[in-house]
Amino acid sequence: MEIPKQAKPSGAYNWTFEGIIYIESKIALRGTDHMWLIPIAAIGLIVIWVVATYNGFVTLRNRANNAWADIDVQLKRRHDLVPNLVETVKGYAGHEKGVLENVTKFRSMAMQAQSAEERAESENMLTAALKTLFAVAENYPQLKADQNFRDLQAQLAELEDQIQMARRYYNAIVRDLNTKREMFPSNIIANMFGFTQMEYFQIENEEEREPVQVKFT
Repeated sequence: MEIPKQAKPSGAYNWTFEGIIYIESKIALRGTDHMWLIPIAAIGLIVIWVVATYNGFVTLRNRANNAWADIDVQLKRRHDLVPNLVETVKGYAGHEKGVLENVTKFRSMAMQAQSAEERAESENMLTAALKTLFAVAENYPQLKADQNFRDLQAQLAELEDQIQMARRYYNAIVRDLNTKREMFPSNIIANMFGFTQMEYFQIENEEEREPVQVKFT
């Protein structure tokens, strides 16, 4: 009587040489099924980086524009004080014509300036003229004692502090934007979307770095 062969359980592997080759080929084919995901994932990462870098430039540019608007407001407030200051000084020291005319002239130039570089240059000249004006005022005790003059001095001193703080904040943002624009690979995005360098609002020399000195004694 012939003894029947024991059937192999379903799913059991054939561990012959041919069986091993078959199994390895199936594993290899299974691995290649997801190879197409690699370039898609790479493209996705690049898109995310482009969007993030672009948004970073937009954020810095908007912050710089807002900071510049703040500087502009403070400078306009200073410009508005100058005519009253000139008229007050004129009442006590009208013969200081050259000093008063310089303040008025540089105020007009500052109000007409457009770019950051032009504004910085004209504001520096106005600051120097105001320093001269206050130096002249030291020679007129009655002018120094005038309450309106003292009030204008106090307002100008406060504005000078606010302008200095606004300028430092603006320059810090411009520095970050310009640095990012120059660095690789973010400079690729900057060139692609037209993010240009922004100008600093800065003082040209150490003497002009000192704000207008206001004395109340």
